[in-house]
Amino acid sequence: MPDLETAAMLRIVLDELYLGRSQPDTENRSKVASKLMEAVEQGNLSIDDLRAIGRKTLFRPPTMWR
Repeated sequence: MPDLETAAMLRIVLDELYLGRSQPDTENRSKVASKLMEAVEQGNLSIDDLRAIGRKTLFRPPTMWR
């Protein structure tokens, strides 16, 4: 579990990524949040790194097309 400062930084990054989106997508938002948590657990604490990881996760096309 991240400390309060890290948790606040994660919230900021997540909110920035979804700013201006017309409809909330809780499933996708949960996936991005999970990736951000993994990054923090691996030692990525830079807000710029977290933003890049979040964007990469959010805008990555699905690996399987249905």
